[in-house]
Amino acid sequence: MDVIDTWTGRTACALQSALRMTNDGFADHLGVAVRTVAGWHSSPDIVPRTEIQSALDTAYERASASVQRRFSLLTRPSPAAIEAQALRVAIAVVLRGDDVLLVCRRGDGELHWQFPAGMVKPGADPATVAVQETHGETGVHCRVREQLGERVHPVTGVVASYYLADHLAGDATNRDPLENVDVAWAPRSSLTRFIPEQSIYPPILEALA
Repeated sequence: MDVIDTWTGRTACALQSALRMTNDGFADHLGVAVRTVAGWHSSPDIVPRTEIQSALDTAYERASASVQRRFSLLTRPSPAAIEAQALRVAIAVVLRGDDVLLVCRRGDGELHWQFPAGMVKPGADPATVAVQETHGETGVHCRVREQLGERVHPVTGVVASYYLADHLAGDATNRDPLENVDVAWAPRSSLTRFIPEQSIYPPILEALA
């Protein structure tokens, strides 16, 4: 049986298909609103709330072996997705006192608050990329304090390297208006108002505690 680290709209819909259920039937099976299931179909990258994650875990674990096999086939990575896992991004968690730097990105018809990040080209140093991309996106100069860890991102499938950094100079301004709508210093105590807690890499929460 596969183990799902973090459910997304995409994997939830795959479970629905494996169970051969309608939106109404799947919503009733999980104990959620029908509009919630419909939202997963329209926004496959969305990450459900913690209690719904648990409901999806239970539904999957209680499913028959044939349902679990169908789910495995439906979620098996395509060759393109496997290749994408070789891609790497560097992510900067920049602190200025009690604030943390965020960018608001466009994408999929929605706005998403994230930490500054950039693609790491072969041979490049991820920590250096994190610093350079932060300045390129926001005008903020920072210095890496430590690496927080690395994981295969549960939504994008790329290798993500996370760095805790300190603000050195520069005001936060949107220097990449094609990709970002806004940049902001957010109180670290209010971070989960901008990014859902279940979407944040746990070592980040520990570092900001």
